[in-house]
Amino acid sequence: MASQDWFDKDFYKVLGVSKDVSDADLKKTYRKLARKYHPDSNPGDAAAEAKFKEISEAHSVLADPEQRKEYDAVRAMGSGARFTAPGSAGGAGGFEDVFGGMFGQGGGGRGQSYTFQQGGDYDDLLGGLFGGGRFGQPTGGYRGAGGPTKGRDVTASTTLDFVTATKGDQITLQTAEGKPITVRIPAGVADGQKIRLRGKGQPSPDGGEPGDIVLTVTVRKHPVFERDGLNLRVTVPVTFTEAALGATIQVPTLGGGPVKLRVAPGTPSGRVLRVKGRGVETPKGTGDLLAVVQVAVPSHLSKEAEAKLEEFAALLPDENPRDDLLAKAKG
Repeated sequence: MASQDWFDKDFYKVLGVSKDVSDADLKKTYRKLARKYHPDSNPGDAAAEAKFKEISEAHSVLADPEQRKEYDAVRAMGSGARFTAPGSAGGAGGFEDVFGGMFGQGGGGRGQSYTFQQGGDYDDLLGGLFGGGRFGQPTGGYRGAGGPTKGRDVTASTTLDFVTATKGDQITLQTAEGKPITVRIPAGVADGQKIRLRGKGQPSPDGGEPGDIVLTVTVRKHPVFERDGLNLRVTVPVTFTEAALGATIQVPTLGGGPVKLRVAPGTPSGRVLRVKGRGVETPKGTGDLLAVVQVAVPSHLSKEAEAKLEEFAALLPDENPRDDLLAKAKG
């Protein structure tokens, strides 16, 4: 949607680029300026904050091919042209109607930029500004037959810790203007999953429904657990003696105390022990905790232990556990 103040704003000059700048160079220049003037890098600096908003507005228009084409056309008309808004003195139709008819789309609005906050800790503050915690350019928007225009959708991406993604939580998205948006993250959201936040996008220019925010989630890896559908997997070391003779061991759970599991005598590495109902809980079902046994081999043995182990080996059947593997490989 064209803006009347586009006549007075030279977005190319704001970003310090030429009118034929490529998309790649535009993005590169914007990132450099955004890092320099971002409010988090200049706390309490009103001038830097104003400059950041100015370059964000310029980039949101020029980075959108449709809006850039419209902006160039508006600027080509010259700064002397003016249009009155609908219902104001000076004529019917108004600025919005003129450009809605000229370019075939009456809705949309300029892009809005957002910063993601989780628990007060800015997520990948500058490194993730453009990938993990920074909202992208608006997309979508349509005009129904004879009806009002829906506001533009806004695409976004952010990073969640493993527990938040698994258990679900309430987070806060904050606009560049400081307006907080509360979002409920559902339990069990997966890495790469998209969440549509209806009505949280850009407002309609003519009384229609607002657009949506389409949030793409990246989930950080956990040092102990990993997702397997609705199940959680954890690798549990056991000693050779525990595996050979059997034992009761403790296994950690996500967000709770450990549970006890029985390891049967003769348990090999790779065997999976299942704890029902301790996986990912969602409205569609609850998974299990899968404990994968890993036999820990001692790295240092005393002379006496070596001797006892050799005595033990002499008592074992004279057979090679790899015979079957080698035979299958030949076949």
